[in-house]
Order: sequence, then C-alpha cells, then structure tokens
Amino acid sequence: MQLRRLDLSALDFDLHVRTPSPNEQPLEEGLREARDLLVWADHLVFVYPTWWGTMPALLKGFLDRILTPGFAFRTCEGGIGYQGLLHGRSAELITTMDTPPLIHRLLYRQPGRNAMARATLGFCGIDPVRSLMFGSVRDAQARQRSQWLARAERQGKRLERGRITTSERLRQKGGAWLRGLRLQFYPMTWLAYLLGALAISPDGSVRGNSVFWIGYLCLFLLEVTTVLINELVDFPSDRNNRYFSPFTGGSRVLVEGMLSTREVRAGAIAAFLGFLGTSLWLLAVTPAESASVVTVLGILAVLAIGYTAPPLKLSYRGLGELDVAVTHSIGVLLCGYVFLGGAWSDPLPWLLSLPLLLAIIPSITLSGIPDYEADQAVRKRTLAVRLAPTGALVVALVFTVLAAIVAVAWQLMGLAGGAFAGIALVVVPHAALLTWLLSRQLRSDSSPGRIDGLMVASLGYVLWFGLIPVFRLAGG
Repeated sequence: MQLRRLDLSALDFDLHVRTPSPNEQPLEEGLREARDLLVWADHLVFVYPTWWGTMPALLKGFLDRILTPGFAFRTCEGGIGYQGLLHGRSAELITTMDTPPLIHRLLYRQPGRNAMARATLGFCGIDPVRSLMFGSVRDAQARQRSQWLARAERQGKRLERGRITTSERLRQKGGAWLRGLRLQFYPMTWLAYLLGALAISPDGSVRGNSVFWIGYLCLFLLEVTTVLINELVDFPSDRNNRYFSPFTGGSRVLVEGMLSTREVRAGAIAAFLGFLGTSLWLLAVTPAESASVVTVLGILAVLAIGYTAPPLKLSYRGLGELDVAVTHSIGVLLCGYVFLGGAWSDPLPWLLSLPLLLAIIPSITLSGIPDYEADQAVRKRTLAVRLAPTGALVVALVFTVLAAIVAVAWQLMGLAGGAFAGIALVVVPHAALLTWLLSRQLRSDSSPGRIDGLMVASLGYVLWFGLIPVFRLAGG
C-alpha cells in the first residue's frame, strides 16, 4: 500500500472561481499536481477542522477549483441530471470540532459531513465515504487526544485488509442489483396481472389465493430475466447514450461498472431457472388446464425474452413497441385470468386489455426518442429510428387519442363487465394534456433529447387503464 500526502496550506492557488466555468480558469501547478494525485489514489483521506458546521474556506476553494465538469462529473445531455466520473474510489473524513459529535449529529444534522460525503464526493461517484468526528477539542485533555489519534490509526490500518469492508461491498452490490432490476417498471405488470385475476374472481378473493401469488412470482422472475437480458444485449447502445434517464438508456450498471457482464449474465440465468421452477410449481397447484397455462405462459415468455434476446431480437427488427404493448397488456392479463381457471378464449380479458394495449404504445414509443442516436448507431430499429423522433411523436399522439376513444366507447357500451365505468372523467383530461404536450414538442424546433416530462405524463396515462378497471372489478 502506497501513501502520498498533500498539505493544502502549502499550495499556492487562488481560492476563488473567477470565470463563468471553473474549466476556463487555468490550474496552478500545485492544483495540477493535486489532481494527478486524485487520479492516482483509490482511497482519499481528508483531515480538517470543522468550522461553522462545515469545512474551512481553504478546503472549499480547493474542491471548487479541482472538481470541475468533465473531470469529476459531467452534465447529462439536455441539462438534466449529472453523472459522477470518479467511480472506483472511496474516502475517509477525519474532522475535529468544538461541538460534541453527538450534538453535531442530532441537533445540527452533520451539515459538513453531508456536504462532503453526499453533495461533493458522493456526487462525483466516490463511494463509500466514511467519517470520524472528534470533539470537543477545546476541552480535550492529552489522554483524550491520544485516544483519538489511536482510533484514527486503527482506522487506517484496516485499509490493509482492503479499502472497502465486506458490509460496504454487499451494500454496493445490493444497490447495484436493485438499480439493475429497474423496479420502477414492475407496477404496470402487477396491475395488469391483478386485473386479469379480478376478471375471473371479482369477489376479491385473489389476495388470499396461493395460485395468484405463485403466478405473480412466476411473472416477476420472467420480468427480471427480460430486464437483465436487455442490459446485456443493449450494452453497446446504452454505453453511447447521451440522453439516459430513469426511464431510458438502461440501468447503467454495466456502463458504470457497478456490475460485471458475468454477474448480470449469471443473474439472468438464475432468474430464468427460477421462472422455470416456479412455472412447474404453478402447474402443480393451478385449477386451470395445464395446456392452457403452458400455452399462455410459453408465448408470453418467448415474446418477453425475445424483445432483445436472439434470435428474435424484436426490438432490433422494428417490433419492439408492439411486443411491449402486447406482453404488458393482454399477455400478463391473460396469465392472471387463465392461472385462476379462466379460458383464454373468453372475450372479457381481450376487452379489458385493448384500451390498455393502446395506452402503452405512446410511452414505449416515446422512450425510443432519447435513445435515438445510440440506437441508430447499433442498428436497433425502434419506431424512433425508423420514423425519426418526429414520427415517433406523431405515433404517440395518435395512440393517446385512440386509447381514450376506445376506453370511452367501452364505458358507453357497458363492455368488459362495466370495468370502464367513469373512466372518461380521468382519461379524457389526461389525454388532452398529453396531446397538448406532444403537439408542443412537435412544434418545437429543438431536438427532443431528454423528454422526462413527456415520459412521466405518458406513463401516468397508462395507469388509468389499469387502476379504474381494477377498482371497478374489485367492487368499487
């Protein structure tokens, strides 16, 4: 283990950023050397006194000058969101103060520690950031100071066993897996599955039905398999995506090195084996005919995994949007209906799913717009690539209106067991808002880039086509 020391008080540099961007202000020789040290190190130790609850001006000015855009972080395209660039490093904060640490923690909420660990180092990708706080210094006797020094020494010697502890490594991996699973998209699957189950068991008994929960576990593992396969196959596109967001561009766990290709591949295999095992369990307990369950679940699995997995690679052949709309509407809804004993040929699940299918197409089509350049580079034939972003906006607008028309028509005709009663009250205003947002984007001369507002509006639109029917079928 090698150690290098940097005394800020010995550096001669301007504390102030005097240009609109710190990148425009040339770095003094001492700061250039300090930046080289930061690049060299994999563990950083900051030792400083706490003044007025935070760091001294010298340390603040030092960080202002060297943690610059393009070196420590970068702004995502479109000006929304940031990405830290100093991953693979950890840090330790050792600070002294006159305030007793307990008071500093409980009463003042550790403003200095939070500023350094979260808003500065964590923001730039440095993780984990540990801290030692010693106080009150003013009243400390020599024995107390010696104990503090011994504690800091013990903390330093722990680095001989590795800069990251086992618990920290587990936390990092756990967080990476949660991010990689992209759980923000699973509620839609749950809602469609619940809708199908309520269609065959409208008395609400599905909640205590073990078949219902085993069936959902089966679908959950299938979705995990699909998401992880997407991460693997879409890596070339995700790596070059300049407009990634929580909604598009993948989870970034491979791009940022949070998980390895081997780990993601192993996760996908494990999830798929779990899916197969749970499917066998489902077949053993379901009241439905095995042939119906196998047919519905088998077709859904092929379409879901085939979204990006070869040989189908539907999203690369211009069929990805339709595939997602089918699997997340009639596909999942039929599972809930058939698993509990319904027949796939009954008209009810098909009637329930059509408005939902139409409502999903706008959001999945819009998600291809931020990915347009990256997908085009790897020849991924999304609708945004095939029709250009403008054409994708038009498709989203048309299907937004169609979904509302069909849902209102079902309400007026009393179809689907009255599941769409009253849906016009929420769907029509939301469709009008989404149509206005899409029309405004179409009139805009600028490249769409990140369209987070449109994505939120379109994903929220989809929810009505699941929530209202679920509420009605559950006796609401």
